[in-house]
Amino acid sequence: ETKDTNDSKPKQEGKKKKKSSSSSNESMAGFKAISNGFSEASNSYEGKIVKSIAAVVMCASLYMQATTFSTYCWRISASLSNPSIILKGRTHDGNIIKVDDYREAYWWLRDNTPDDARIMAWWDYGYQITGISNRTTIADGNTWNHEHIALLGKALTGSVEEGYQIARHLADYVLIWGGGGGDDLAKSPHLARIANSVYRDHCPGDVTCRAFGFVDRQGTPSPMMERSFLYNLHSHKLKPGVEADPTKFKEVYRTKYGKVRIFKLLGVSSKSKAWVEENRECDAGGWFCPGKYPPGLKEILDKKKDFAQLEDFNRGTKDDEYQKEYFENLNNPELAKQRARMNEKREEETQKPKKTLSDEEKIEIYSTWEDTADTTLMWQIVTTNAIDDLKRWLDQDPGAAWLRSADGRGPMWWAFESKNQDIVSILMTAGVPHTDKDKNGLSPVDLLKE
Repeated sequence: ETKDTNDSKPKQEGKKKKKSSSSSNESMAGFKAISNGFSEASNSYEGKIVKSIAAVVMCASLYMQATTFSTYCWRISASLSNPSIILKGRTHDGNIIKVDDYREAYWWLRDNTPDDARIMAWWDYGYQITGISNRTTIADGNTWNHEHIALLGKALTGSVEEGYQIARHLADYVLIWGGGGGDDLAKSPHLARIANSVYRDHCPGDVTCRAFGFVDRQGTPSPMMERSFLYNLHSHKLKPGVEADPTKFKEVYRTKYGKVRIFKLLGVSSKSKAWVEENRECDAGGWFCPGKYPPGLKEILDKKKDFAQLEDFNRGTKDDEYQKEYFENLNNPELAKQRARMNEKREEETQKPKKTLSDEEKIEIYSTWEDTADTTLMWQIVTTNAIDDLKRWLDQDPGAAWLRSADGRGPMWWAFESKNQDIVSILMTAGVPHTDKDKNGLSPVDLLKE
């Protein structure tokens, strides 16, 4: 019986192979039949007419697209042919005008400032200042020194006093791009972030400098931006209550359409300027002269931390904690903004006596169940184990520990659910209970059992 069974297997396999081969041959025959039918149809009188019509339609379509592209090329060529610093604009009444503010500002520098004048401006305009004005600029497009760019960013986005104390050791004039659009104020949040990448005290606890920027679409500045060196010069006598300190700055030129403003720095350190000239070291050819900072900037420079980029494999230094927090803030900008606001509030509250809560106030907060921006932020802080953020918040507002969302849960529930023991300890120290029930009858301890 065993032998008969084994003999039958080759026969069955042979039948399967024949069926498979037959099926394959049938498929090929089907394809050939379709191909032959298509070939006969296309070579018929009707088929030739269809092919001719399809060719005409395709050529017409290509012609229309080529015509559209040609028109676009001629239109864009006109704008690209204009010099990049002389622009064509349109007034509110529809008149077309030539905006020549940038060239006029550079010519003014060339004709009205000493040959050895140093101009502070953001690096974007460095080549234009050097090439058209023939004046020394603090930075340009070939400034590869990230730490130097960060110092410039710190001067522009720091407070008026801090920026002035940096500028007076480096420059004689400050040039600001204004007039809206992509002006200096619009790009200034990026300047602040660059500054903070090297000077970590620039935006403490806020690696992406969310505290510096506009708070709404109407262009209302944040408190940090409003205090800045750049904002005060950019908005000088344009915004109500904004005026540059007359003991530190003198506006010497403003272009026709307000695209550029130039301020002369008062009280420039002649000692620092002379020191830089006396300590200049150039190579044998005399064309490469690395700059040196004057001693007057030592106190500020001592605060810097050289920036380590992710791709700096050969430097042997890392800044993992900064990089991690930076990308976390980019991925969750709302949390970063909330942190920035907390830091701002913390600075404001430092001068005030520490707030304490009465038992009645705790009960009132604890018995209010609602979903708010504060409960959302608290959930994010607790679930991400952001202990430092929680401590800063509770220092400012002890009542935050007693918040509860619409489902009856609060930070104690979320801490148990996330198994964040350190946060549980902080909340218990604040007196928050861990046995109360949410709307589903669950206590924080019950969440450990789920």
